Amino acid sequence: MFVFYQIAIRMKKLVSLLLTLMIAFFGLSSSAQTVDSLKVKAVENGLEGALKSEGQKPWSIQERMTYYHIKGLSIAVICNYKLVWAKGYGWADDSLKIPVTTQTLFQAASLSKSLNSVGVLKLLQDKKLDIYADINNYLSSWKFPYDSLSKGKKISMANLLSHTGGLTVHGFDGYERGTVLPTLQQVLDGQKPANSDPIRSMFAPGLKSEYSGGGITISQEIVTDITHQPYDKFMYEKVLKPMGMTSSTYQQPPNDKKQELLATGYRPDGAAIKGRYHIYPEQAAAGLWTNPTDLSKYIIETQLAYEGRSSKVLNQQTTKLRLTPYLDKQAALGVFLTDLDGTTYFRHSGANEGFRSDYFGSLEGGNGLVIMVNSDNGQIMPEIENAIARVYGFKGLYQSKLVTTTSVADSVLQTYTGEYELVPGFSIAVTREGGHLFGQGTGQPKFELYPETQTKFFLKVVDAKMEFIKDDKGQVIKAILYQNGEHEAKKVK
Repeated sequence: MFVFYQIAIRMKKLVSLLLTLMIAFFGLSSSAQTVDSLKVKAVENGLEGALKSEGQKPWSIQERMTYYHIKGLSIAVICNYKLVWAKGYGWADDSLKIPVTTQTLFQAASLSKSLNSVGVLKLLQDKKLDIYADINNYLSSWKFPYDSLSKGKKISMANLLSHTGGLTVHGFDGYERGTVLPTLQQVLDGQKPANSDPIRSMFAPGLKSEYSGGGITISQEIVTDITHQPYDKFMYEKVLKPMGMTSSTYQQPPNDKKQELLATGYRPDGAAIKGRYHIYPEQAAAGLWTNPTDLSKYIIETQLAYEGRSSKVLNQQTTKLRLTPYLDKQAALGVFLTDLDGTTYFRHSGANEGFRSDYFGSLEGGNGLVIMVNSDNGQIMPEIENAIARVYGFKGLYQSKLVTTTSVADSVLQTYTGEYELVPGFSIAVTREGGHLFGQGTGQPKFELYPETQTKFFLKVVDAKMEFIKDDKGQVIKAILYQNGEHEAKKVK
């Protein structure tokens, strides 16, 4: 009897383990049980790339996670100012078999900048900050060292939030756990142990929008100098908590959260980040830990505040200011505005070591989405966005285009193989496998190139094309990459 009892106990544990594995693999979550399951399944099985060929069937989430070596992802969908469903897929930690749930926290990376702008404008609303004044009026523990490159013009907080300050340092790499971390002042001055350059003028402020995580880091220093509080404490008490984002934190490292809730970051080949994740002292620019469910609360609150129907943190006037492009048509204060088929969305994307994220929120109608993955490869995100937009009718967000393919002889494909240098240090390696051509950028995954003509090929994962150019003797000498413009790549091998 005792033996059979032990077997029964083991079987019970095994069933429990199998259930856990099923939940992780198929993404089951209580959040999705009360919604239209048919729509959820339509999204899960309706992924499409930027370009598709005639008769091509959509992919499933699991197929694309496997294809891209993505361990885990999390999704939230917003309709009519409500979170209609949120769901996790795969593993928060593959080695420990910890499944992604709707509570799993990911590094939001540059999405942190959107919430940072809410905190900064809260100071404006409370009359503690003039966002058009010289930033040095508010910096006390550190001063920005103006030089001749700024042309005598002063940088304002509005410049920092809209990336119009003419400042250096696009982004940050973070620091391995266990290494010595720099102070914020060391980051600002590029002094060891900081691993980034000093944040200085690149050109005069107010000329154009040039993305600068460095500028956002200066805004972090201003917040701490004004409030005399740790940045993460101010952001939690004045921004995250009032919006109901109580699972989120700007702590770096996030010691206030259980480690099993923190997703492990992974490289494009599926290898884990050393130490599981990097630490970012640049909290305002890259330090938020959150999940799509919490980010949905931020999106919905922004939408309601924009219409004057809520003011948990910012009122309507301040929210409209935040969502107004400052210099060009896209860069607002902590967000980017994009017009898609007559519908305006506020949005931001993020990329930390081992993490990618993206969100959209419509200015009207209360629609939106959030996608987060624990991978350096974020190619699955636009494919999921296409699926969500198609199923829920989000105007303008469906970005998949139909293209036709042609047949190209293997002998012709072989002439296109080689290495094409776009810029020093970055090349595209073109290879052939049977009757298929593939392109792989330096440090990036390999993607198939589909023939549109005898010389021009397209990618299905992104809206990009590659055309091969021959000289008078019929030798391939270069390629033209069509992606956000035309980029010439000389054949070097």
